Amino acid sequence: MTTPRTVVVTGGTRGIGLGLTRALLAAGHRVAVCGTDSARVAEVAAELPAALAITADVTDRASLQQLWDAAVDRFGGVDVWINNAGVAHPRAPIWELPAAEARKVVSTNLIGVLNGCAVAIPALAATGGGHVWNMEGLGSDGRSVPGLTVYGATKRAVTYLTRGLTREVPAGVSVGLLSPGMVVTDLLTGGYADPDELAKARKVFNILADRVETVTPWLAERAVTRTRNGEHVAWLTTGKVMRRFATAPFRRRDLFAETPES
Repeated sequence: MTTPRTVVVTGGTRGIGLGLTRALLAAGHRVAVCGTDSARVAEVAAELPAALAITADVTDRASLQQLWDAAVDRFGGVDVWINNAGVAHPRAPIWELPAAEARKVVSTNLIGVLNGCAVAIPALAATGGGHVWNMEGLGSDGRSVPGLTVYGATKRAVTYLTRGLTREVPAGVSVGLLSPGMVVTDLLTGGYADPDELAKARKVFNILADRVETVTPWLAERAVTRTRNGEHVAWLTTGKVMRRFATAPFRRRDLFAETPES
């Protein structure tokens, strides 16, 4: 049985973050989460009273420091910090993407991770050590999708950042990458202006994607056990992709038969 850990999950009030929170709590861990929507934070706090849920903005480093302090006050310390918070943007080339949209994606997906690392790494070192996870996504491996270049660029940068940090972290602290693959959330399915394009995309999603409740327990278990510096935990491996395409004609999957968790 895994020793109970205290885990902080940014963006933990919806989607993959919420799935991780539920899975970690179910496994007996202590969890602190944040989100920017105060009403949604209150809903999660009511649903999961064992968790600490506060309103915090990852683009503001002082706000994340408050999250750290609140977690320490509630649980006595932090063992694992997961930089999960992320946003997408409408599918459009960068010259059609409003500057405010591009800025929000870069600020949340990249600056937010930078801020989380800047808060968690020295604090973990000062309190005996721990692990920081950064969340990969579309673009992390260098592949691109038309219309999602800004989003992909932020995820590519997060991968580079994490690999660089493996050589910089102080003694006792480690960093790694969590890769959830394709998970059915608003981040995956949102932004399609053309219904026909969404229908085509759903065919691929039904082959390669999974629901939040399928992926997050697997990720959560590894987030507290595979904490070697430079660790890379990936749900959707190349081998799994190949097997799913090979068996797709013989399998019936409809991930959209029920409304997915957003």
